[in-house]
Amino acid sequence: MAGLTALGLFLTACATGGTGARDEGPAGGDAVAKGSIKPVVSGSPSRTPERVDAVGIVKGDPTVSAAVKRDLKPCVADEYPVDVSYGDLTGGPANDIVINVMTCADAVGVGSYVYREENGRYQNVFKAEEPPVYAEIDRGDLVVTQQLYAKGDPVSYPSSEEVITYGWSVTRFVERSRIHNDYSNAVGGSNPPAPEAN
Repeated sequence: MAGLTALGLFLTACATGGTGARDEGPAGGDAVAKGSIKPVVSGSPSRTPERVDAVGIVKGDPTVSAAVKRDLKPCVADEYPVDVSYGDLTGGPANDIVINVMTCADAVGVGSYVYREENGRYQNVFKAEEPPVYAEIDRGDLVVTQQLYAKGDPVSYPSSEEVITYGWSVTRFVERSRIHNDYSNAVGGSNPPAPEAN
């Protein structure tokens, strides 16, 4: 009889449709703090981009070449050929700024620069002025792409490229990796076909 009573209680407990551990409610604060989940810390520094005068920064930078400054003119009206990216590259108190200066006609990169805020002013901490060049922020690293031309290559078909990844180390960028890519001459070709006459 005792066995039947125990079996009845067991079946009743299984039939209640309980959801196991979820019935216990949320874990207490101590469990979260001691586990692998870390609480969100309020008051962390904001990384909301503060828009800057990129053209003014480049033109006022004594480390930028005279040729880049001379050619940095509006393409139309007051639209300058500059791309600007904001992000954390150096671990500073504010977003770092990556500025790419290009040509108006064919958007070839003529200069790439990184600026870090120091004492309320933006200081140049990286520059590359060997066109065509373009710099980007990729998961906290600086990635610079340099297209390379062999003799006779048209501007639209470089022979290869170097992709260089830099990381910030205390006071400067250091190279972490370099990838060389050769382009196929079969696609596009070094001598594009002449247009057919009508």
